[in-house]
Amino acid sequence: MANSKSALKRIRINERNRLRNKSYKSAVRSLMKKYFQAVEVYSTSGDQEQMQVVQNCMSDAYSKIDKAVKKGIYHKNNGSRKKARLARALKNAQPQAS
Repeated sequence: MANSKSALKRIRINERNRLRNKSYKSAVRSLMKKYFQAVEVYSTSGDQEQMQVVQNCMSDAYSKIDKAVKKGIYHKNNGSRKKARLARALKNAQPQAS
């Protein structure tokens, strides 16, 4: 157990940050999964309505990733890698839809 007031405070702060980080990471994973499902549906149907759903999902995921990077939850390269993975999934799905 901690021996000083500052160490006790650090424990409280670390726990608060851990919970915040956990919620952001969970939200990012959920949005990415939702996006990949939307891309899968788009690749099978290929209609413009589904493309709009994909674009909305991508926008939501990008936004959450950018906010997580801004708050220091993800390193900027990690955020960039996740966004590139999303873009690549859509790029690879488009030729099948045509």
